Amino acid sequence: MIGTMKIREAIPSDAEKLLNHLQKIALETGYMTMGSEGPGQTIEAKQKEIKLILESDVTVLLVALDKEEIIGIAEVHGNKSPKLKHIGDISISIAKDYWGIGLGTMMMEQLIEWANSPSSHLKRVELTVQARNERARHLYEKMGFKLEAIMPRGVKDEDDYLDVCLMSMMIGEI
Repeated sequence: MIGTMKIREAIPSDAEKLLNHLQKIALETGYMTMGSEGPGQTIEAKQKEIKLILESDVTVLLVALDKEEIIGIAEVHGNKSPKLKHIGDISISIAKDYWGIGLGTMMMEQLIEWANSPSSHLKRVELTVQARNERARHLYEKMGFKLEAIMPRGVKDEDDYLDVCLMSMMIGEI
């Protein structure tokens, strides 16, 4: 915890604040896959999604809070398919006012700890990040992620096509 900040699993009552956070960060940076259209989800749908995540053994959703405001979200999203259940897709988003204070490191550490827990079936976690997002790429490399591919034109931001990096980390012994 940094000052008044804490990180915990999301609960259904976080749904509205979570959607507000996603809408806010979609507007303050071009690094998200969503733009001004926002998350496009109702509070009720997000509440149901969080309930399912809490019951899941392949997905975890963390929120970082400063007092009661959600300032960051971190998720490992798994797959129920037997052939893909060993792979988790990581995403993280932090409000711009909280960049550069170590919050991303703290959230990634908790995601990796969860992925390495005995209850997790994960053997691989992966993520995509825009090549131009040097701060995030540095964090992922520091945490042990390896660059696997650069996907030309992996995302379109307004009129520009941008490269996207695929990065991964192996979990446990293979």
